[in-house]
Amino acid sequence: MADVPPVVVLAGGLGTRVSHLLGDSPKPMAEVAGRPFLEWICLFWAGQGARRIMLSIGYRGEVVAAHFAHIRLSGVQITCHLETDRLGTAGGFLNACRTSGENPHGWLVCNGDSLAVTPIAPFLAAVSARGFAAGVLGIDVCDTSRFGTLEMAPDGRLQRFAEKRPGRGTINAGVYYIRADLPGRFAEARPLSFETEVFPALLRGGDSIYAHSVDAPFIDIGTPETLPMANQFILANHTYFPT
Repeated sequence: MADVPPVVVLAGGLGTRVSHLLGDSPKPMAEVAGRPFLEWICLFWAGQGARRIMLSIGYRGEVVAAHFAHIRLSGVQITCHLETDRLGTAGGFLNACRTSGENPHGWLVCNGDSLAVTPIAPFLAAVSARGFAAGVLGIDVCDTSRFGTLEMAPDGRLQRFAEKRPGRGTINAGVYYIRADLPGRFAEARPLSFETEVFPALLRGGDSIYAHSVDAPFIDIGTPETLPMANQFILANHTYFPT
């Protein structure tokens, strides 16, 4: 199995679109198939070979921290890193990696309210073999109207994040590989977004970002329409979740 770098899971958002379905629970802690959705994400990464998982938590972070204080996954260390302010996707990542004490060759980052079930080794291998500064995982779908899309060159280089639009395309799965030297070059603004600030700045500066597109199951629990689909999604892809 590929050497999987530390994984930072971005789980600090408010989840306003589904808050009426969750009560006081933060969105990533929505119960799905008997467990919080965030726990399924950790199980997925454990199955991919991750040995260090960092949860970037914000809204109702004490709920997340209390739950994961009692979760034990064999060979996996899970820690929580509190966002004391609204940091954005890239800001939350920076907070977690700077407080982790880790000095890895790179980082994996993913959203805490979505999941693409696909082997991560080909993605990591492709980014490494091509010497890219960063990588973005894309999912090929029939209708991209709910999501931002990735525009790519024929060789896989990311050209830009495009707006939502109908029709077939490749959507951003919210899974990123970040080379170890890049966080020191991020802007210090907070909040800070990967999608609208960090990655566009890297591209403008001449860095190459690899967009790795796959045809794989994907779920985003961020809307009242998709949250109820999560139970069946987990059950249908149970082989990805060691228990």
